[in-house]
Amino acid sequence: MSQIRLVKGFVTVGGWTLGSRLVGFVRDVMMAAYLGAGPVAEAFLIAFSLPNMFRRFFAEGAFNMAFVPMFSKKLEGGEDAEGFARDAYWGMTGVLLIFTLVGMLTMPLLVLAMASGFRGDARFGLAVIFGNIAFPYILFISLTALLSGMLNATGRFMATAAVPILMNALFIAAMLLADHWDWPMGMTLAWTVPVSGVAQLWFTWIAVRRAGYRLRFEWPRMTPDLKRLATIAAPAVLAGGVVQINLIVGRQVASFTEGAVAWLSYADRLYQLPLGVVGIAIGVVLLPDLSRRLRAGDTEGGRASFNRGAEFALMLTVPAAVALVVIAYPLVSVLFERGAFGEQDSTNTAWALAAYGLGLPAFVLHKVLQPLYYAREDTKRPFYFATVSMVLNAGLALGLMPVLGYLAAALATTLAAWAMVAQLWWGTRLMGDAVHTDARFRTRVWRIVLAALGMGLCLWGAAEVLAPMLARGGARYLALSLLVGLGMVSYFGLGALLGAFHLSDFRSALKRAPRH
Repeated sequence: MSQIRLVKGFVTVGGWTLGSRLVGFVRDVMMAAYLGAGPVAEAFLIAFSLPNMFRRFFAEGAFNMAFVPMFSKKLEGGEDAEGFARDAYWGMTGVLLIFTLVGMLTMPLLVLAMASGFRGDARFGLAVIFGNIAFPYILFISLTALLSGMLNATGRFMATAAVPILMNALFIAAMLLADHWDWPMGMTLAWTVPVSGVAQLWFTWIAVRRAGYRLRFEWPRMTPDLKRLATIAAPAVLAGGVVQINLIVGRQVASFTEGAVAWLSYADRLYQLPLGVVGIAIGVVLLPDLSRRLRAGDTEGGRASFNRGAEFALMLTVPAAVALVVIAYPLVSVLFERGAFGEQDSTNTAWALAAYGLGLPAFVLHKVLQPLYYAREDTKRPFYFATVSMVLNAGLALGLMPVLGYLAAALATTLAAWAMVAQLWWGTRLMGDAVHTDARFRTRVWRIVLAALGMGLCLWGAAEVLAPMLARGGARYLALSLLVGLGMVSYFGLGALLGAFHLSDFRSALKRAPRH
């Protein structure tokens, strides 16, 4: 895969992910309008976070980070990649069936582990009910993630990047139906979770079959390859668990302030828009590419892939981070403040968004640096680094809680993310020339920061001028559009002027990529 093809992969996945996140954002706006930050909203958000948390623990945090490099190397070496994938798929199915049943039986304990502040009020009972309905989602979405890893390893990025749109579209349809037929909104959303999981698995299964893989049923068995997979995945499972503990700490802190679980969740959704578009694109494309290059002994190509991935990440996330900090309140108030979501909700969500925004480049650089380890089947050091970050996150969140309240959770997450990036970067010093930054990266990175800061000044001034419009009816949508447009023009204009990037880079990446 050439550098241009690598960037095209980023753009393909990023473009489809952007579409998914935009549809998901419509879902979140509707959810905020229907539920606000009240008890039903908080109960559903905790219930929905449970299968998603374990999904990252099993599928994204562990299995795929170990599975994709092994599968990619088998493809590169002409080995039986399909047999390996089949054994992994049905083995994971067996494990997840048992785990799903255990999770549903212990749902009250899981809810308390996530949000002990719910104890003794209506939110607890609702969260248990919603959780039992939603929890089977982990089975379907984890298997979807494994199948997606197969498709990504073979360069078929479009199907896996597009499938989340299906989930968000189902949520939107469910809310519209619930509103029309007067169904209980919280219960409707809870049932939509497993239904969307089935739909995503079916869609990805069809894509895998079209790619030529059958994965016919076989009783799970422990093969030598699966033993190796388990050995590599075990530290990644632990590392994924550490990351999820960070999330649990944050939600525990938030659960003691009424409405805070919802404020943090809505802020999370906003900063996840650029994080998902850039971070997911890089993670999906870079890991299999690095794995193949290592198998082929292409050190120079691996170094180029790493540098272009880091450059692409900073080019898009540094300005996004500045914007999330500078215009946090206009973004939240215009996009969410309606129906059950009031002015105070906007203020509190905006503070959380600004805190998360400060960590956005770190969250994405994590996606760039982590594949350097997993492509080498090194899952132990990321676990050690994640443990240090977990301790830091918990100490900051609990220590700052008496002073900052719910905001301590967001700020601790950001600081822990930067600590994780620092450790990952430090750890690469033993990997040789393949991960050193090249001259192009070093020349461009400081120019990217300057262009983003210049854009931030433009946004701050424009927000002051447009403040009356941002606070008034339909005019606020026009005002926010003007702010976003100004941010894009000022950043890309300053970036091109300073030499942070060349517009031809984007034109080359946006040309139609070959069909996979």
